[in-house]
Amino acid sequence: MSTNLAERLAELPQLLSAHVLLSVAAILTGIAISVPLGIYAAQRPRLSAATLNIASVIQTIPGLALLALMVPLLGGTIGYAPAFAALMLYSLLPILRNTIVGLQGIAPQIRESARGIGLTGRQRLWQIELPLALPVIVAGLRTATVWVVGAATLATPVGATSLGNYIFAGLQTRNWLSVLFGCLFAAGLAILLDQMIRLLEVAVRDRRRPLALAVGTGLALVVGLSILPRLIDLDARGEMTADAYGGAAGLAGTRVEIGAKAFTEQYILAELLERRLSAAGADVAVRDNLGSTIAFDALASGEIDVYIDYSGTIWATVMDRPAPVERHRMLAEMTGWLHENHRILALGALGFENAYGFAMTRPRAEALQVASLDDLAPLAGDLSVGGDPEVFTRSEWIAARNTYGLQAIETRAMDSTFMYSAVRDGQVDLISAYTTDGRIAAFDLVVLDDPRGVLPPYDAVILLGPQARTRPGLSEALAPLVGRIDAELMREANRRVDLDRQTPAQAAAWLDGQLGE
Repeated sequence: MSTNLAERLAELPQLLSAHVLLSVAAILTGIAISVPLGIYAAQRPRLSAATLNIASVIQTIPGLALLALMVPLLGGTIGYAPAFAALMLYSLLPILRNTIVGLQGIAPQIRESARGIGLTGRQRLWQIELPLALPVIVAGLRTATVWVVGAATLATPVGATSLGNYIFAGLQTRNWLSVLFGCLFAAGLAILLDQMIRLLEVAVRDRRRPLALAVGTGLALVVGLSILPRLIDLDARGEMTADAYGGAAGLAGTRVEIGAKAFTEQYILAELLERRLSAAGADVAVRDNLGSTIAFDALASGEIDVYIDYSGTIWATVMDRPAPVERHRMLAEMTGWLHENHRILALGALGFENAYGFAMTRPRAEALQVASLDDLAPLAGDLSVGGDPEVFTRSEWIAARNTYGLQAIETRAMDSTFMYSAVRDGQVDLISAYTTDGRIAAFDLVVLDDPRGVLPPYDAVILLGPQARTRPGLSEALAPLVGRIDAELMREANRRVDLDRQTPAQAAAWLDGQLGE
């Protein structure tokens, strides 16, 4: 069995368990809200129209956007809570709509007949109306189930564990087996739950008690098996002692949450932090695929304890400073600002800078006689630039566009996995590359000069949250990394993942070996 396949299979119990529990909880809560509300609203046309309109508005919000919106609405909390809230809201419309439509679609003659034989309103509802509306209600539940299970794969960027971890990490590292795992198991789970709900409907409709019992047992088994890996994991954590790490002191048995953004370098650095903290005795968990603002907010609120960010990102996105300054001054001002405003400790820079740099293939740059961003202005109307989905909303791009007169250039947002091959293959003229990416050299790309100094420095810095910074042993375990990783080392580690198809853990192990003690 290949290492890649073995690692994907090892991850499956936890990821599938988290996905099932998140999806099932959201669906059950959606049922608990939608069915009673639908029953109440079905007899009140104005209320039914209003509730359906509200649910429809929620449904028009893209799933990823709804998940992201839940983070600030829940006070910056990441992880299970915002994912659950968004998926629960996503489940409401089909169940609510079908409950109202199913009840309103019952022929008036049936209701009159029920009244004629003396049934009360409650008896009519439970004995006549709900059984007749059940097929329509169940159809809505099946739709909601498929939607929620699919949308749950988008919960990864807000810090919730799901099968989406396979997909997001696989896209960034071009590990297509990982992407395939995420897609197949999410689709399989949706189909399984859909068919179990269908069989439950058949059992209720035909009053087939053995079938209902079998399906109910099956659903309970699915949920129970999903809980089991969680219980095993919790039990394993409870048994951890300092002896498991050779008697390491300070962090023995301490839980440490590491955050990481959604690109190769961040995965590698998160693995490197995990290696160092685990060696110091910590019980480490990694929350990766986080967006820039989500990662910072999670650190400030204590949802994660440590992650690596970049000085230019903090300066422009978090501190909202309009213009870059000299790198050492930026580091100093950033360190003071983080401490004063958020009680965050900037432990130190790792020693390399991963800046945004606009890159072209060497033949294209030579053909257009382009060496710097200044040279692009006369050609802007005929050029296109590719970048990750975040870059074109950032102040760095806005400043570069306005300073160098690039308003006419076509921007094309794409996942960073694809933008290097896009510029290599001529699908775009240039990209917003990351300067420590190994594909710059491998694809013979030229990073254009920034003669006016618009793009800020991007020193990689270890950040510790307000509670984590006071935790004994944490700073001491990570301090040896400060100033030890230069751009060449980081570029080579990135290349090993992006081009040699190593895993981030393997690249981190190589990098750790280069650093020594």
